[in-house]
Amino acid sequence: MEGNETAMSDEPREIPHETRTGSRRAFDGKLLHVRVDDVRLPSGATSVREIVEHPGSVVIVPVTVHDEVLMIRQYRYATGRSLLELPAGLIDPGEEVEAAARRELIEETGHQAGTMTRLTTVYVSPGYSEERTTFFLAEGCVPVANHDPDPDEPIELVRVKRDNVPSLLIPGDTRVENAQAMLGLLWLLRRDQP
Repeated sequence: MEGNETAMSDEPREIPHETRTGSRRAFDGKLLHVRVDDVRLPSGATSVREIVEHPGSVVIVPVTVHDEVLMIRQYRYATGRSLLELPAGLIDPGEEVEAAARRELIEETGHQAGTMTRLTTVYVSPGYSEERTTFFLAEGCVPVANHDPDPDEPIELVRVKRDNVPSLLIPGDTRVENAQAMLGLLWLLRRDQP
């Protein structure tokens, strides 16, 4: 090995890192809060880190009793376009993570899960945000009675046969541009491998 390379091991080693020396609020919005931390770098120099504080989120990979993956297409203001995604949403204050996943699945697809399996929890953008997203596989999904979609969150339900999921993840193809959707679909494919 060369330079700072290390072999992968079960025990991560502590590496030099910045330490916080001060902190202040920069922005408090309805959803996001931003703080600015003063930090001392390993060299002794000082810098700042702008951190987006986020309540956490869930992403659901729903598979129906007919072996269809339920995806959604919705307009994302920040991108200026509609994206193909998996159902997802924020964890409400005091809400359990799995309860948030079950709620979001119903709200966005009108389906409920037979079983929910926690796949993983990841940092979405650790360079500037504390947000952690937990992924769930929801199997045996069936429609719920009396689903009233939110008129201010127009969502198109897209059904993809489970066998067709690999066609959504072809390198260079841009049908799935949402990173969380791509990660969720890759987890589904990984589970499907013998």
